[in-house]
Amino acid sequence: MIEPARQSTAEVGLPSLFDAVARWSSSIGTATAAAAQDGIMSFAGLGGAARLLAGSLAAEGVGRGTRVGLFLGRSRAAMAGFLAVWWLGGTAVPMDERHPADRLNFALRDAGVRFVLARPLPAGVAPQRVRRIDPDIALASGGTRPGPGTVPGGPEPDDIAYVIYTSGSTGWPKGVEVTYRNLEVFLGALGSVGLRPGGMGINAVSPAFDGWLWCALLYLLHGQGMAIVDLAARSGTAAGLTGLVETHAPGTVCLTPTLFAALERIPPADVLVVAGEPCPPGLLQRLAGQRRVLNVYGPTEATIAATWADTARGDDLATIGRPMHGYLAYVLDDAGRRAGTGTAGELCLGGAAIARGYRNRPGLTAARFVPDPFIGRGARMYRTGDVVRARPDGQLEFLGRRDDQVKVRGHRVELAEIERVAAERGGVRAAAAFVTATDAVGLAVVGTSAAGDGEWAARVRAQCASRLPAAMVPAVVDVVPALPMLPSGKVDRAALARASVSAGSAAGRQPGTARERLVCQTFGELLERPVGDADADFFALGGHSLLAARAVAALRRATGLPLSMRHLLANPTASALAAEMDRLARPQAGGS
Repeated sequence: MIEPARQSTAEVGLPSLFDAVARWSSSIGTATAAAAQDGIMSFAGLGGAARLLAGSLAAEGVGRGTRVGLFLGRSRAAMAGFLAVWWLGGTAVPMDERHPADRLNFALRDAGVRFVLARPLPAGVAPQRVRRIDPDIALASGGTRPGPGTVPGGPEPDDIAYVIYTSGSTGWPKGVEVTYRNLEVFLGALGSVGLRPGGMGINAVSPAFDGWLWCALLYLLHGQGMAIVDLAARSGTAAGLTGLVETHAPGTVCLTPTLFAALERIPPADVLVVAGEPCPPGLLQRLAGQRRVLNVYGPTEATIAATWADTARGDDLATIGRPMHGYLAYVLDDAGRRAGTGTAGELCLGGAAIARGYRNRPGLTAARFVPDPFIGRGARMYRTGDVVRARPDGQLEFLGRRDDQVKVRGHRVELAEIERVAAERGGVRAAAAFVTATDAVGLAVVGTSAAGDGEWAARVRAQCASRLPAAMVPAVVDVVPALPMLPSGKVDRAALARASVSAGSAAGRQPGTARERLVCQTFGELLERPVGDADADFFALGGHSLLAARAVAALRRATGLPLSMRHLLANPTASALAAEMDRLARPQAGGS
């Protein structure tokens, strides 16, 4: 068992979360608590907004245990929405309105949501008999503001504080239920990070994932403002992600390794937090010498995070560090015994932060949330499915997964979910998903003889796009005669990834100009595969928005042209983008 490093930390629970709001409202009330596309909210405004929203929710009947869907993650009022629900003892169910309507509708029904706090939603998102409360109307009304101690029936420790929906192997997402007790333990650990009050922190995570809560709660506890960065709404002025981050002059930056890699420059922040997926060696080299860096690990089932490596205490960022305060970590062999130091085994997490389980999934809950034999007395531990080994100093090295759940650009993805959705398309006899060299999803499909038209692969991809979040939609769909197998009988996903790279490098129209050759070379370097077809689509080859940002940055550096994301999105082939670069160069040539 790996125990947390000794820390002097005060106990922080949900009361302390509200105490933090009151404290910062009083001491730095005019400072920015949240900045988003819809404006800025001060710390004093945050407390007032939370009370107004709580009053509106209570007037509709929201109270202890009521499930409330939140569609505010990209708004300055997002954290106020969580605070309002928790003030009333309810259950927050954060959603991303950009996910497919069918998926959102399923999650809201599965969670038992009765109300949604949201601006107008697309058709088909909200189930029947779910009441929508408009936050703008609630905040503008100046209605009832419940004061501290005036809300009846506060939550019990084992009531559900929030439900996060993650990828599920059934073809539909599964909801992880996190209790108020779980959240209190997490907040206690989070309060020990010790950030300096003041300044801004970056939050670039989808509001449907608990990484969003990591950022929001970390900043709020420590009196820092939260800058909500919307990756899908980047300006076309060539600023890109780097510009969006630097605009806020942040003191703290929390990003996935993929997003850090997309930055042209590592920002000179006081604290950098890497989380959501394994940190590659190249990024570790770029982070070397920074003031303070944390490499954070943790599944949703352990309440957001469970371990971290922290350079401030001398940890090795190549590891996932040690358990957080209040958490336990076991490295177990296949027989469930403790693996020795240096021996690989499955990471199992224990302590009071382990979630209740999966919503409406008792079988899966029983399989993954198991009795903790090392503590007993009804304690449970969560089987992560991650393979680690413990160093002599107690730090944990992450080695990989035991199953087919993977991380794609920071999002947990069940490959089986993608395969099941694809298999619902007529003509699909078999499907196997894999991760490409560019950290995107690829899909290989075997079709029936009746599925032979040239648009079939595009239809399979469209089927996935209608049901899955963007990070899970296959960037590449390869039609294959049969799926390659390992000796164990399982699909050889690595072989599929290699075959996809080989197919992508097949000859097409060769680049005919210097700029076409430059664009093909740049695409190839980022996609880690030869790109010899000037008419091949960057996104069809496996590119995604983060790689696109890096491609634009690289081409700007190479040419000095004011190229932007808008240009690449509108001209995704090497030939079209090279032609656009020719047009951009003409005014410069004429003015010289």
